[in-house]
Parts: sequence; structure tokens; C-alpha cells
Amino acid sequence: MSAQPDTTTLYRIGHYIAGKAYAGAPAGTAPVYNPASGRVAAEVDLASVADVDAAVQSAHHAFRAWSETPPLKRARVMFRLKNLIERDLDRLARIIVDEHGKVLSDAVGEIVRGLEVVEYACGIPELLKGEYTEQIANGIDAWTMRQAIGVCVGITPFNFPAMVPLWMFPMAIACGNTFVLKPSERDPSLAVELAMLLKEAGLPDGVFNVVHGDKTAVDALLDHSLVRAVSFVGSTPIAEYIYARGTAKGKRVQALGGAKNHMIVMPDADLDKTADALMGAGYGAAGERCMAISVAVVVGEATADTLVATLKPRVESLRVGHGLDESVEMGPVVTAVHRDRITGYIDDGEAAGATLVVDGRGYQVPGCEQGFFVGGTLFDHVTPAMRIYKEEIFGPVLCVVRVPDFASALKLVDEHEYGNGTAIFTRDGQVAREFAHRVQVGMIGINVPIPVPMAFHSFGGWKKSLMGDHHAHGPESVRFYTRQKAVTQRWLNHDESAGAEFAMPTH
Repeated sequence: MSAQPDTTTLYRIGHYIAGKAYAGAPAGTAPVYNPASGRVAAEVDLASVADVDAAVQSAHHAFRAWSETPPLKRARVMFRLKNLIERDLDRLARIIVDEHGKVLSDAVGEIVRGLEVVEYACGIPELLKGEYTEQIANGIDAWTMRQAIGVCVGITPFNFPAMVPLWMFPMAIACGNTFVLKPSERDPSLAVELAMLLKEAGLPDGVFNVVHGDKTAVDALLDHSLVRAVSFVGSTPIAEYIYARGTAKGKRVQALGGAKNHMIVMPDADLDKTADALMGAGYGAAGERCMAISVAVVVGEATADTLVATLKPRVESLRVGHGLDESVEMGPVVTAVHRDRITGYIDDGEAAGATLVVDGRGYQVPGCEQGFFVGGTLFDHVTPAMRIYKEEIFGPVLCVVRVPDFASALKLVDEHEYGNGTAIFTRDGQVAREFAHRVQVGMIGINVPIPVPMAFHSFGGWKKSLMGDHHAHGPESVRFYTRQKAVTQRWLNHDESAGAEFAMPTH
């Protein structure tokens, strides 16, 4: 990937440890691109093992005092963070546009969806309440409590530099843990901005730390003896690696992997509204979403013919350009390497015999000729044997698969190795209910194309889309970031004689 630095805006992005910028002795640097211009806008430090240790040690030293802080006081930090994010919403969104490329409205939406988890974390005094049973046996009471586990780590992807970290650290911190965030080195600035907002919100130094880096940093975090839990979102091969290495080191690991999300389109669906839903779900954020719909499974030849004819002019007229242009619907992809990977999939689909209805290769935006753009792409007559069907493309490529009936559509979804999200568009309530009941996927949309649960529910897929026992945010996050204690209590009367008892205690 060759690009010239934009010397007018080039800056250095460093780590944030113990409440301040941290220089350390980086293992190297990596370029951070502006995807719309194709130019290098910054350099980010890549953490050495020593840098990672400094971050973990900082979090470890802060843990005792923070975990002993009353939950209400921890919640008040979250309240202040919420207000600060709302205050700086536009500024933070523009940072995402500059480093990721997504359009401004989508960047705002990403932050708002992350902010919902901060709002949920504000209720931590209620969420941490245990259960109490008086007189569980004669003179004996029992109760449970949930306690923080220690230093937690988040390793997050490039496609949601605000939302995914906000799915992790607010709940971890509210539960009384300390945190080290390793964001994607492709768009790292947002993580440091969030760290500074946490400090402004009154979070003690060391409770939240940021280290940038590549595999060296990831392995150092997974191997560190003081790290207790690891959360990861990214591709399935990396999720499998992180889960295997982290659990082998005795850590609690939650690793959310890849996806190939299907939307079943029934013959009774409103095809205009379905096409609208597919446009947003397939091409929003240039398809760089783990919940993007990348496969439309259309029941019936006539339904497929009509839907493809409806989609074709809409895909051709997609407004692609710089994310700060309010008229633009889709921005660039994150890097030139990723752009070339996507166009390679388009080449492969065409060679495999799929019908290329709209070709997004070679797309150029006037004034941004060096930007990393791929136009909206639409394939028809895709089969399950094709690579473009089987693998996650993570770009603005929508595949149409034709099937004869609902049973065939359901079988197709169930047999795919990924089970992150899926949707069905229909007016038949019985079909919708049957789909939701039977489909082997973790998140379901019924006439909803991107079924991302709200913060007070939990997010997670099935099959190769999730490694570990816990889903993200919502009630599952409280269980992931805490351990339960069960206490059984008895007070003896002074005149009560308690001899040795050798039988198993019973009621």
C-alpha cells in the first residue's frame, strides 16, 4: 500500500497509561490513513511487551481502590461520561469519519449505540444486587454477591472504533474492574479521546488505559499473568486464536467472530420496503459491519426477478464519496489493502459464474481519486458452493441466492458455519414465528434488517460467530465481568453446644 503522508495534518498517536499520555519504547509505528483521500494522516505507536506490562501494571495497582469504591460512586462516573460524550458527539463522530471513512450520520449512530451501554452501566447499583434468603434452614441465612475480577482487556476492531469499546469498558469498569483497551491500529484516535473523557468524568488514574499495537501487543495481553478477562470482536480466525491462547493461560475469554448474515425474503414481503432495508443493511458503512446483510435468500423465481430489478437502479445510484459530505450515503473502505481484497472477491464471484448485476470495481470519487472506494456491488444467481457466498467479504457486496421455498431458505441459513445475525421479511406471522423458533442463529430480525439488541439485552451469535459462554453487554456482561460468591451464615447462641457433625449438612 503506497501513499504519501499528508504533512499538513500528520500527527503521532501514542498510548494512554495511568491517566496520561505515555511514550514508552514502542516496537515500531504504523500509518493511519484518511480513507477518503488515501493519504497518511498520522502514525500510531505499536506497543512493545514492556509498554503492555506498564498498562497492565497501572490497571492492577488501581484495582483494589476502584473495586472498593461503592457502586453508586462508580455509576456517577458513568453519568458524567454520558454527558461528556453527548457534549462532544459531533467532534468524536468526525474523528471516526477521518480515520474509518464511514459517513457522518453513521458515525453519530455508532456513538449513540455505544452510549446506550454507558446509560445501562449507570444502573450498576441495581445490576450488582445479589439474592438473599432468610431462614434457609433453622437459624441459617444465605445470600449471593457479585464481585469484580481484576484487570480486564478489550481488543476491538476497526469497523466500530467507538461502539465496540463502549460495549466493553463501561460495564467492566462499573462492575469494579480496571481495563486495558487495545483498539485497532487502523483508527486508534477515538480510544484515546474516550480515555481523556473518562479522566474528565472523574475516573481515577490507572482504571482505564489504552495501548496501541499489533500481534505483539495482543499476545502480551493474552499472556500477562495479571489479566483476568479478555473481550474481543473481530474475524473468526483471530477470535479462535485469542480464545485458545487466552483460555490456555487461564483467562475468561469472550471472543465474537465473523458473520455471513442472511435475509430471507418471502413472496408476500413488500419488495419496495425490503429493497430499502437491503440497501441500508448491505451497503451502510460500506458493508464493514459484522451485522451487515450480505446474502438475500429469495423464495421464488418471480420474487427474485422483481427484487433484483428493484435493487439494480438503487445500487447503481448509491451516492458514494467523502463521509463529511451530507449528501453521501456510503464512504470508502478502511484501507487500500481491504479495497483490493473486496475487489478480489468480486473477481472470484464473476469467474465462478454468478451474475454480476452491478459492478463496484474501479470506483472513483471526483476530488478523492486516491481514496479507498468500492462502489455498491450486486450479484444474482449466487450458489452455496461459491466463495462469495461462503466467506465474509466485509464490503459493499450483496449476493442474491434463489430458493424454491421457506424450508430450503431455512436449511441454507442453518447449514452456514456462521450464526451471527439473520432476518426474515414477510407478512405471515406464522412463518415469522417458525423462523425465529427454529433458526440456528443468535440474533434474529423479523422485518428488521440489522437486529442489534439494545444495551439492556445482550449481543452475540452462535456457531463460529462466538467463542466463549457469554454474550456482550446487557445482563450477560455483568456475569462476564464479575464472579459470584454464595454466603451461608449461622450465629450460635452462647449457651448452644455445637459438637462435631460428620453427616452432609441438610435442612
